[in-house]
Amino acid sequence: MLIKTLTVGQIETNCYVVTNENTLECVIIDPGDESNYIMNYLEENHLKCEAIFLTHGHFDHVLAVNAIMEQTGAEVYICPRDDANITGDRNYCFMLPEGGHHYDEGDVLRFAGLTFQILATPGHTRGGVCIICENALFCGDTLFRGSCGRVDLPGGDMMTELQSLKRLCDLPGDYEVYPGHMDSTTLERERNFNYYCREAMRRC
Repeated sequence: MLIKTLTVGQIETNCYVVTNENTLECVIIDPGDESNYIMNYLEENHLKCEAIFLTHGHFDHVLAVNAIMEQTGAEVYICPRDDANITGDRNYCFMLPEGGHHYDEGDVLRFAGLTFQILATPGHTRGGVCIICENALFCGDTLFRGSCGRVDLPGGDMMTELQSLKRLCDLPGDYEVYPGHMDSTTLERERNFNYYCREAMRRC
């Protein structure tokens, strides 16, 4: 498995291309903007995108979804609690296009010869999820290196966020953590040094 980070858009969102190096099939996580940049990476490396996974519905994680879906035919997934078709909130949720799919807690999806496990981790948004693939944890804006996602926007809630962080900290073993912004980290580092993770483990 090869993980490529493409930093896109005005808020420097991390878009991840997760590739099966044997088949050159891939999944894109959070194509937040700059669809041409993302598509150029796919084309230059002869990759076929099978699916687009969204960790949540904020604009900076979804702006390139429709363009990439149209160009690749990839299937699109989001948690229903961040789908504006259901919530009615187009300001902070993504309107899942026709033919898109919902996923939620406990779902296991198989694309590109890889297995992806979905964990519901609300707090930053109501429909935030984290995605596990092998030893990688794609956590959107739930967890950052040394911090966590903001909770002052509609759908955010600090206690819910702490409960989600506690859930991640309780996962067995260690993971490479790929957040929605800034640098990657490890789950063990965040357990030990992230103030919010330590508060979550203390309070929840």
